[in-house]
Amino acid sequence: MDKKPTLCIAILTLNEERRIEQCIRSAQFADQIIVADSGSTDNTVALASAMGAAVHNYPDWQGFGEQRTRLLKHCSSDYIFFLDADEVIPPELEREITDIVRSGANGVWEVLWNQVAYGKPLTRMKSTGGIPRLFRADNLIGYEGLVHESAVLKDKTVPVFKLKTRLFHYSRETVYGSLQKLGQYAQLGALKRAKKGKKGGVLRGFASALANFLQLYVFRRGFMCGPEGFLFCFFIALECFFRYAMIEYDKSALTDSAKR
Repeated sequence: MDKKPTLCIAILTLNEERRIEQCIRSAQFADQIIVADSGSTDNTVALASAMGAAVHNYPDWQGFGEQRTRLLKHCSSDYIFFLDADEVIPPELEREITDIVRSGANGVWEVLWNQVAYGKPLTRMKSTGGIPRLFRADNLIGYEGLVHESAVLKDKTVPVFKLKTRLFHYSRETVYGSLQKLGQYAQLGALKRAKKGKKGGVLRGFASALANFLQLYVFRRGFMCGPEGFLFCFFIALECFFRYAMIEYDKSALTDSAKR
């Protein structure tokens, strides 16, 4: 009798005690749950372990790509789904993932986000593109990139599919938390672009911020999501602006590894 294909759900954490239980609870259908912790100083590790996840500590932060690659080393399942600590798998998506794993199919599966910002699901906001999250483990070499990392595949010709159900993403709960995330992602994005030789400056930052705000707020219907939609789009635009400002004015700081 053929062995039933198995699924691993892999999670990145850093001081996620407020969200980690909800995240892992939504992943309990997996055969294996593994966590790469980046040096949490709260109860994240204890909570994750208590819920049955195998926690591996990697406090020497090298970027999102390296941290996901480290998770892959601990995967002993046929499939791997990457989940962030501020995300939740709804039941409909669980069924989709389970059916794919049972089928034994090969490919890359992308998921769309249902953003939840400041206590409100931004369901009227149009989601474009998709994030590759589900892979056959034997086809995934690892990840590369500090932020907005990309998967490195053994076979790049495998088909790419899109999961029908969206993943809940609790990315912005408070204005204060959004300001913290702004600094982190602006720095990571600036370092990535500086390494590619891109120029910075206030005008470039303003142009990038304006273009991204119009794209999100107008063309992707952020305006239909009330003040929460405005705040969500505005913070992303600010991140775009400060990325280019940092390239110009924080050159010395960008020579070091960006911290999470």
